[in-house]
Amino acid sequence: MGRQGGSIVTLVESTRARGQAIWAQIAQTLQDEITSGVVKPGEQLPPEADLAARFRVNRHTLRRAVAALAEAGAVRVEQGRGTFVAEDVIDYALGQRTRMSENLRKLDRTPGSTFLRAAEMPAPVRIARSLNIRAGRPVIQLETLSHADGRPLCLGSNYFPKARFDGIIEDYRRLGSITKALASRGIDDYFRKVTRIMAQMPDAGDARLLQQPRNQPVLVTESIDVDPAGTPIGFGIARFAAARIQLVVEN
Repeated sequence: MGRQGGSIVTLVESTRARGQAIWAQIAQTLQDEITSGVVKPGEQLPPEADLAARFRVNRHTLRRAVAALAEAGAVRVEQGRGTFVAEDVIDYALGQRTRMSENLRKLDRTPGSTFLRAAEMPAPVRIARSLNIRAGRPVIQLETLSHADGRPLCLGSNYFPKARFDGIIEDYRRLGSITKALASRGIDDYFRKVTRIMAQMPDAGDARLLQQPRNQPVLVTESIDVDPAGTPIGFGIARFAAARIQLVVEN
């Protein structure tokens, strides 16, 4: 990445000659490489030892440079994983018609979705109330991982009344989209009735799937979708990687 070997020695020597802090000049060099696209958003910087060797400084000096970049928001340091170039934050719109793929395409992002697991279960009281069914009635749980430009963005836990949507698991596997799976079950359009937004710390599994540290919070939404007649069709819990997204509530 960038200049190597003797050119860095010249940089450091000239920095000493001008009385400038070496760590600040290293930080500026790395910042210039980030700005020019030598390293791209989401990419990992070389290990600390490699960077220290590249600039021919000790690790303490290198750490000061990286800390300055982190404080400026140019990089994020993930304990046990390394240092990554900060990504552009996605403005994700929450409105009457909230659709993951549509939202991302409008932002010129490439959407993707991975099926994680599915199960049939008795509806807990909270989910039953949201779906306007009796507690204990069977619901279908569908777990997905959504991507933007290949980067994990959101984990979704989606619940549907089995009486109305039996077979939606196979539809999702075949179509790769909840909206398309609902359409195959006769729901050509649906609307967001309510969205609740909160923040919480992820568990180990969510942090691993979202590729983020456990000490970094996730944005959580709980939502109810209804059909054109106003009947609840789905209850969803979504966990968003907070460093990559901000939720925009549309009027």
